[in-house]
Amino acid sequence: PTAEGVTRVLAARAGLDLTVDSAGTGAWHVGEAPCPGMVRAAAGAGYDISRLRARQMKAADFAAFDLIVAMDGDNLDDIAALRPKGATTELRLFTHYAPETGVRDVPDAYYTRDYTGALALIETCAAGLVATLAHP
Repeated sequence: PTAEGVTRVLAARAGLDLTVDSAGTGAWHVGEAPCPGMVRAAAGAGYDISRLRARQMKAADFAAFDLIVAMDGDNLDDIAALRPKGATTELRLFTHYAPETGVRDVPDAYYTRDYTGALALIETCAAGLVATLAHP
């Protein structure tokens, strides 16, 4: 949910009217808020993600969204496997929008506990995504 919250704020600042949502490929945390450490880190950087809730991806997401970004390669593979036949939704790694970082996967702060590091990378990726969408 952090990437959703950050991207929403940056898109609004850029004057873009985007539909932004987040979903996991698994059902482990469906209905739960982001972990408290990330909520605190995000709040400290000006993002309120406390009201966001986890949900699981569904086939309808491929019809609802033009672009689906994944936080890491494993999730990208899982999303590609869920993709319905004939779906034209573009799939990308979130880090595609921040090539200057040299990073392929956004580390999961739930496991690493590096909330500020993950948030900084998410902000960089979100800024690149918003810039790309603002100037296609």
